[in-house]
Amino acid sequence: MPELPEVEVVRRGLASWVAGRRIERADVVDPRSVRRHLLGPEDFSGQLEGALVLDAVRRGKYLWMPLADPDDDRADPGYAPHTALLAHLGMSGQLLVEDSSQPDEKHLKVRLRLSDSPDLPAELRFVDQRIFGGLAVVPLAPTHDGGAGGRAEIPFALVPAEVAHIGRDPLDPLFNPDAFHTSLRARRTGIKRALLDQTLVSGIGNIYADEALWGARLHYARPTETLRRPETARLVYAVRDVMDRALAAGGTSFDSLYVNVNGASGYFSRSLDAYGRVGLPCRRCSQEGRPGVIVREPFMNRSSYRCTVCQPVPRNARW
Repeated sequence: MPELPEVEVVRRGLASWVAGRRIERADVVDPRSVRRHLLGPEDFSGQLEGALVLDAVRRGKYLWMPLADPDDDRADPGYAPHTALLAHLGMSGQLLVEDSSQPDEKHLKVRLRLSDSPDLPAELRFVDQRIFGGLAVVPLAPTHDGGAGGRAEIPFALVPAEVAHIGRDPLDPLFNPDAFHTSLRARRTGIKRALLDQTLVSGIGNIYADEALWGARLHYARPTETLRRPETARLVYAVRDVMDRALAAGGTSFDSLYVNVNGASGYFSRSLDAYGRVGLPCRRCSQEGRPGVIVREPFMNRSSYRCTVCQPVPRNARW
């Protein structure tokens, strides 16, 4: 499943390639991919046709494009859009910009014909092999804290209701490390379980949790109530560092189905320090002369990767 850096790469592509263009036509090829739009495919298409895409916004792994109706007075200083096209990529969803002359992808689900723009492809396509993702036109509501809904070019203080419960992610300018530390200690659970709780902090999935915990030298079962403030600060730094490096590389791209908005895959998987390196020497321990080895252990029907030396099992571990 795409994680925060992958979705942010897609957001940036949408902001560059799609924002500022009008949706001239919306074709639903497979109604299952708009099942979250409760009024059905015809209403979905009707709400999109003629709408102007204002921006692309991301909070955690959720992505939406605020829409302006043709009759909206966007010159009003207090203008705010009322609806957005909400996208969830699920396990294999892709948002691709393509020329209309390009053949349809095998798993094309929705096609949006965009207004002409010099040197830009004419279509935005939603492609999804496993059909866990989807699109919907949803209303926007004010954010709880009055800040921007998420990472965006235009800081509308709006968020889809479906996303309002999602916590801010570590790359969000409004993410509060002190409040995160307080909430983390109150959770009384294992640190990795807390990192995967999207209501506490969003956008961290299994891969980046393992990488950040390795960077912070913390075992995934460390009880959150025992974390000291410097340790939380070290963890936040590690999360941000691994995500920034992943963004620079375009994402991990473990799944061949994941590509960004123009079809290019990421390469960060070549730089991972823990995830997927079972049986290999820990790079940090090797540099510091210790015999650490990366091991793989079962965790919540998935796996966790850690070093046997610099991420030792804590006392009173919360598995």
